[in-house]
Amino acid sequence: MLGIHEIWLFILSGVLLNITPGPDSVYVIGRSMQMGWRGGAAAAFGISCGCFVHVAGAAIGLSALLMASSTAFSILKLVGAAYLVVTGLQMLWSQPVLTAVKDEAERSSLRRVFLQGVFTNALNPKVALFFLAFLPQFVAADSPHKPIAFLTLGLIFIFTGTLWCLVLAAFAAKAAHRLRQSEGAIAWVNRALGGLFIYLGIRVAMLETR
Repeated sequence: MLGIHEIWLFILSGVLLNITPGPDSVYVIGRSMQMGWRGGAAAAFGISCGCFVHVAGAAIGLSALLMASSTAFSILKLVGAAYLVVTGLQMLWSQPVLTAVKDEAERSSLRRVFLQGVFTNALNPKVALFFLAFLPQFVAADSPHKPIAFLTLGLIFIFTGTLWCLVLAAFAAKAAHRLRQSEGAIAWVNRALGGLFIYLGIRVAMLETR
């Protein structure tokens, strides 16, 4: 009806892409080790919301604009890279906090983790170009409902990815229960996540302008 074809292949490809280890998986695992399952879940839902920005962009043509306009691509690239590097430095400098914290402080931390997940993906032009390249492969060229088809496929991809990240969060939180009682372990997790964000920022900054 929407011009979507070989949806079984799309779902299979999406699942394989989602379970392939990458920065998102590392971020979810790291936050789960720091804050337990709720921290990992906040990271997972933030990542999913950031991905939805690009799915919506692909549906209405913003991703195509990024590919066509070198200026738009460069601006988003530099903004995203700066955000990632600053976030990474903040993590490197942060003081470890044990799990026995006040409820309000924990809620604030969860909001921060969620927003970091959102911005990490939403400000990454490489994610936008991925969806622009991946989604059209499964939509007929003569489909009269391309935007709806793109949104449908994108939501399926995000749904499977979110489920996988929640599974990762559960396993990581369970395995790291004792580690979260140690300030030394939390400090190393902070450093690892900070290094990851700085690396992603540098990699985004080095993306070639199209």
